[in-house]
Amino acid sequence: MPMSLFDEILTLSKKIAKSILGNEKPTDLEDSELFDQEDKHHILKSLTDTSQLKERQQLQKQIDTGKDWKVIQKRTEIPVRRLPYWKYASAAAVFIGVLTLGYFYQQGAFDSSENNLLVPTNESITLQLEDGTIEVIDPTATKDLRDKDGNLVANQSQTQLRYDGEAAKTLVYNTLTVPYGKRFDVVLSDGTIVYMNSGTELKYPVSFLNEGNREIFVQGEAYFDVASDAARPFIVNAEELNVEVLGTEFNVLAYPEDGVTDVVLVEGSVGMYADDTKEENTVVLTPGLKGTFDKANTNIGTEKVNANVYTAWRKGELVFRQMPLDNILKKLERHYNISIVNNNKALGQEVFNASFKDQSIEKVLGYLNTLYGIEYEIQNNSIIIN
Repeated sequence: MPMSLFDEILTLSKKIAKSILGNEKPTDLEDSELFDQEDKHHILKSLTDTSQLKERQQLQKQIDTGKDWKVIQKRTEIPVRRLPYWKYASAAAVFIGVLTLGYFYQQGAFDSSENNLLVPTNESITLQLEDGTIEVIDPTATKDLRDKDGNLVANQSQTQLRYDGEAAKTLVYNTLTVPYGKRFDVVLSDGTIVYMNSGTELKYPVSFLNEGNREIFVQGEAYFDVASDAARPFIVNAEELNVEVLGTEFNVLAYPEDGVTDVVLVEGSVGMYADDTKEENTVVLTPGLKGTFDKANTNIGTEKVNANVYTAWRKGELVFRQMPLDNILKKLERHYNISIVNNNKALGQEVFNASFKDQSIEKVLGYLNTLYGIEYEIQNNSIIIN
């Protein structure tokens, strides 16, 4: 007896679910003759679309486990009758999504309503003014930022703050904090542009003085496009390390929890020196060099690198070249604002190559699993590698 349309879709959905559960490519859908290529494309896109995934997760909470597939079939009887030949790919995608999710549930893929859901923490970008006032920055907004007395501090245009004040007589500082999972830019009063990566804090004057050094303070990672001013050297203070320039472009990687601070020069020239050792121990970088400051012994070493690898984050890209897995995982935590626990210490020291652009964390993990066999599971909104 030939299978009914419902049974065919049910069988296909189970196969798709098994493939996804095993972090494998759903080839059964590609081989299926129920849909044309355009329909298959829409179905796959729907199954990986986060907005539709949330809808299916809500449906999962309503499923009566005592009735199992009878509930699923009842929910999908009407769409099957109304679309006998699955003419509309969007309806087919929703239907297969429901069936696939139901199979996940039946197979115990959901240990609870929370454990297997990976939801990055959403924290706010903040700006602390000199008087201690903290402004929450909405990266979709365009507005003027003012202090408690109504004085204009800066102009915000979505993901960028701009300061246009004249040279100051005294220094007044703002502190911009960008949490993990977000990026933001700031144009300082001298025209210098600072591109801030996830988990970065930048302290800087609202307006620089008319003479003397232009000094700012950074923790995290930032790319600097420094406005040229020979009379006022620009100094980036990264805890115990100082980077001095006149006008150039470079990247600073200076997270407090890291044992080293890296400076990669793209254009121009910079000098690196530890606190109070400028005269004796300044190390000069030329384009394409990376300077590495060891926090433990204050030594500075240099090596030739591909600067594009270290600055790709500005374009939303993650590029890893001969990087230990533990370092990759730390960058993923910062980029996506998630928690990753690696219980495989030996694996953590192995080096890998990978590149990602505008990919979800789920796709990144799937890639690492498929290409390198890195096994993981999701527990209590954390990624566990065993």
